[in-house]
Amino acid sequence: MQEPDVVPGHSPLPGAPDAAPQQPPAAADGPRPGPRRKAPDNAGTGAKAPARALPWLAGVAAAFTLFQFALVFQPALAVPGTGLGWDETVYVSQVSPQAPAAFFSAPRARGITYLVAPVTELTTSVPVLRVYLALLSGLGLFLALWVWRRLLPTPVLAVAGALFASIWITAFYGTQVMPNLWVAYAALIATGCFLRAVRRPDARMLLCMAAAVAFAALLRPGDAVWLALPLAVAALLMRARRRLLLLLTLAAALVVGWAEWIIEAYVWYGGLTTRLERASEIQGHLGAYFAFDDHVRALGGRTLCRPCDVAWTHPVTGLWLIVLPLLVAGGVWAAARTPHRSAIVLATGTGLALAFPYWFTVGYAAPRFLLPAYALLSLPVAHGLVHVVRAAARAGTPWRRVALVGLAAAVAGHLTIQYKVLDGLVNRVRTDNALHARVAAELRDQGVRPPCVITGMESIRVAFRVGCSSRQPYGHDQSITPEGLAAAARHQPVAVLLHADQRPQQYARDWRVHRLPDFPHLREYRALLSPTATPGAAQRGD
Repeated sequence: MQEPDVVPGHSPLPGAPDAAPQQPPAAADGPRPGPRRKAPDNAGTGAKAPARALPWLAGVAAAFTLFQFALVFQPALAVPGTGLGWDETVYVSQVSPQAPAAFFSAPRARGITYLVAPVTELTTSVPVLRVYLALLSGLGLFLALWVWRRLLPTPVLAVAGALFASIWITAFYGTQVMPNLWVAYAALIATGCFLRAVRRPDARMLLCMAAAVAFAALLRPGDAVWLALPLAVAALLMRARRRLLLLLTLAAALVVGWAEWIIEAYVWYGGLTTRLERASEIQGHLGAYFAFDDHVRALGGRTLCRPCDVAWTHPVTGLWLIVLPLLVAGGVWAAARTPHRSAIVLATGTGLALAFPYWFTVGYAAPRFLLPAYALLSLPVAHGLVHVVRAAARAGTPWRRVALVGLAAAVAGHLTIQYKVLDGLVNRVRTDNALHARVAAELRDQGVRPPCVITGMESIRVAFRVGCSSRQPYGHDQSITPEGLAAAARHQPVAVLLHADQRPQQYARDWRVHRLPDFPHLREYRALLSPTATPGAAQRGD
């Protein structure tokens, strides 16, 4: 159904496309003019933009889903022991019957847990969970782009979606139980709905914006602040009545999204201030840092670079992030004299705001942190690339060929690099998962069966596979005392996982030692098994 028309004659945001000019008055002796037609909401993008956008955006989303199956999910199926990552295990364990919930540290939020709960409540199968997330992430990409169909031309949206989906970070985290990609979708939707709500009063777009901001806050409360901030600044440019409505809507959305995290702070962490302080401590004490170079090095395939004092061994993997500011600036410049300038400027400002805390306030790098920024910055980059292609098409034949060949070579090189990085990461993850499966199987053979407790190095992932509780007497995840572990060992199996020169605590010094397979980062890996863990008990449990 055609959406209501916009009132002509007023551009609500600086740089927004003006409505259709009013018709000149008819001559005195001529016929009286009929009712003045209003400019459609998609002014500047073509009257049939939604119809044209559907197959292109659906195609990009479908390709993204198939890309995940081909490069991430399918190889994992071929290797026994496919499992969850460390952070994934924490999130999934909160709603899975497979094992008791892992310790939920102060910085975490439960949004991603709620997203996967419909599957984890029905099955403990990791492949089924991956299928669900691959399909859902493809749908999320389509919806995030679809919101913008009346704001930007279809070619720009299709190119932006393809660029965002093609980086290895997006493809890898599409099937991961991690919140960052979903914050990226929420950021795209919130910004697009804000722009459409600004162009005319529309309760649906206000609700859309509010829902997206609240969803982002439920996933990552801190990211939601940096998402709402540039939208609030843009709202201040509105007329008083509209400004107040937009600001109140943003504030209400943040409160709704934060509610669970704040309530939990008082129930489990001793109050909101205490939880915020603990969250900052766990993240290395937030402050003034310059981490842009850390993020460049992390693009070589590291999911976490902490501390990120490693050598930049493969510079080619980070070149695209170095040139990203130039590409964004080029896209903003290309949009400066078009009807799309307000949309591109706000997308750029919001994307930079979402990147700011991770470049300048966090002292380490994880590529997934910047997914929301990349999602929004893909729009100005795509606008610039489409502008270059169109300019080349209008140029003379020699220049046209040079420009198009150069652009095609750059895109092919970019895709090749992203594939190589992703393939290497997936192979490492498969090997790591297989090792965790071997460790879990050996512990079961040694009599570690539910109900049981596992503590020490890599205990969270191993315990979840075995069906045990994971408890730590020290560190960020401290949830038990050494005395508590000793007491638990009197009536259930307890395993302490150590490596290299680590020495056991007093309560476990006389326990049986069982050698475990080494990990690349863990040498002399072994388990100290309490007297209640015996191979005979494991056999009787089969």
